[in-house]
Amino acid sequence: MSFTKQYIEKCRAIADKVEAQEKEIKQAAAWFAESILANRVVHVFGTGHSRIMVEEMWPRYGSYPGFNPIVELSLTYHNNVAGANGQRQAMFLENVPGLAERILRNFGLDKKDTALVVSSSGCNIVPIEMAELFKAKGIKVVALVTKSHLSQSQSKRSDGKKLSDFADLVLDSGAPVGDSMINIPGLETPVSPGSTVGGIMVINSIKAEVAAILTAAGKPPKVLTANAIVGAEKAKELFENAYDEHAHRMAEVFRNAGN
Repeated sequence: MSFTKQYIEKCRAIADKVEAQEKEIKQAAAWFAESILANRVVHVFGTGHSRIMVEEMWPRYGSYPGFNPIVELSLTYHNNVAGANGQRQAMFLENVPGLAERILRNFGLDKKDTALVVSSSGCNIVPIEMAELFKAKGIKVVALVTKSHLSQSQSKRSDGKKLSDFADLVLDSGAPVGDSMINIPGLETPVSPGSTVGGIMVINSIKAEVAAILTAAGKPPKVLTANAIVGAEKAKELFENAYDEHAHRMAEVFRNAGN
């Protein structure tokens, strides 16, 4: 079997693992929809490549307001690799105690909020502390991890606690230990990770379930939609209305920053 076919087959297995979590995905969606219907937000956070899942949730085509995407460039800026703003610094910073508190100090958190914290290993300090701080504020936390990788990884925290220890619900990307899925003869270590594939499926499944709940409640979301689907005028209207709603929600979140 070619390496392309091998990778696709492994992705199909990941899809099965995501589908098996339908009950948990619906539970996460119910919590998130409750926050959105209460005119609050779902805080979404991830460091490193977990940023991809944050940006997949909002804003992009097929998504809608109600989510606060927390993306710190110092923890997610990859393309320089080395030098100023390089990966060494980002990987160092995601294990600095106290940084999560500095980030959340910018927002006025409320018990009506919910949170989604994404970390494949679930073992880096900043995502763990982020979940811990949300929990301390009485906010429900959903963790998106790679369970097999988390179970065989050691926490960077001195107390050994992992992201899953501060989550009300844990969702699984379905990827293997170490993430990479393809072994090449003659190459010592595997290539081609799978956690993003599974993570994106989880994110968009949640997005669909939340949209269904909001619509059934008489509050259909303002979805960012392409011109090719609704025409240029309607697409522009949706864009402006969605961004306005996001601004209004965030104005309330910023209003009580630090409290």
